Order: sequence, then structure tokens, then C-alpha cells
Amino acid sequence: MQTRTLTEQVSLQLADEIGRGRYAVGDKLPSGRALAERYGVSAAVIREATERLRAQGLVRTRQGSGCTVIARTGAQGFQVPLDVGLDRAALGAVYELRMDLEAGAAALAARRRDAADLQAMQAALSALERHLEDPVQGSEHDVAFHLAIASATHNDHYRRLLQYLNLQLRQAVTAARANTARQQGLARAVHGEHIAVFEAILAGDAGAARDAALRHLRNAAGRLQLDLSLTA
Repeated sequence: MQTRTLTEQVSLQLADEIGRGRYAVGDKLPSGRALAERYGVSAAVIREATERLRAQGLVRTRQGSGCTVIARTGAQGFQVPLDVGLDRAALGAVYELRMDLEAGAAALAARRRDAADLQAMQAALSALERHLEDPVQGSEHDVAFHLAIASATHNDHYRRLLQYLNLQLRQAVTAARANTARQQGLARAVHGEHIAVFEAILAGDAGAARDAALRHLRNAAGRLQLDLSLTA
């Protein structure tokens, strides 16, 4: 029997409390700091747990105003299994999906990005460069960069779906970055792939942005030794 991650444990407990009415529809959840203290976990775990609740349709999150309960039972729509990172075939299938979605998002971002979008991408890249050898912090900023691209499409459906997929793949991203950190010079090469995507978006070149994003994700899948032969 596989042990649940801290994120799964916290999100399941919160979902159960919402379902039992401890937090009614319209109520706000306690602050991230209060939840972290209550469960004895990091702020990052709380962010991931509440994002799972949002993806399930249980809460709405807004910057600066926290999480508000909007339903007692989760939506039964599209979902990626929580243990996808443990199943190589399933992980490969999700990477195929990511390649099409994120390549398209990068192309749209190149056409639609504004100054604030570029600043968010640059901030994520700068933070990532400072933590290239740290798998945990590096993963946080890696995901933030991809989400900044999704936000730059100015299509909220892209942002929400890619935010959900990146959350589910956080475990795999962390594993990939841990592997990268063990190989001399590889972390810097991977960072160069991110920079290539950013520079294409900065230049407003949709085709180059699409190609750079696709190349980065194919390389990422290769570093995880996933078989994506059907996408070649």
C-alpha cells in the first residue's frame, strides 16, 4: 500500500471537513499560515492542498483574499489520478497532453503577453536561476514559470488547466530536477531551455515560442526516460 503524500493527506482532510459542513459554502478557510501550523506542514504543502480543492471545484481562490468554499462535493469532470507520477505509462500520456497544451500556450503568450506578464516570467526565471541545484525550491519556480506563460495567454481556461496539470506533476518535476542536480552542468542546460522559451515570447515570435516549449517538454520527458515515441 502506497503512503499518501502530505499534500494528499491535508487536501483529503480539508475536503472531508467541507463535506461534513465544518466549513460551509460561503465560508473562508483559515489562512495558509494557520493551516500550516494546524497540520504541521510547510506553506508549500498548504498551497498545493488548497489548489487540489480548487481543481475539484470545492473552493475559489483569489490573491489576497484566501480560499472561499463554493461547494460541499467535488466536480466529477476531467481529472488526472493523484498517483500519476508513480505510473510511467500514465505519466508519459500526461506529458503528451502537456506538450500540445503548453506549446499552444507559449505561442498565444508570444502574441498576447503584456509588460506584467513578461515581468512575472522574468521573476520566475530569476528565482529559478538562484535555486538551480535545489530540487524542491527549483521545482516551485519551474512550475511558476510555466504558469506565468499560461497566464500570459489571457485565456483563463489555459491557466486553470495547466495549473492543475502542473500540480499533479509536481512530484515528477521534483524527481527530474533531483536527477538533473546530480549531473554536472545539466541544470544550467535545462535553464537554457526555459530562457529560449522566454526569449521567443519576449520577441513576440509565436512559432519560435511553440517550438522552444515543445523542445523543452520533449527533453524533460527524455530526462525522465518516458517513451513518447508516438509523439515523434
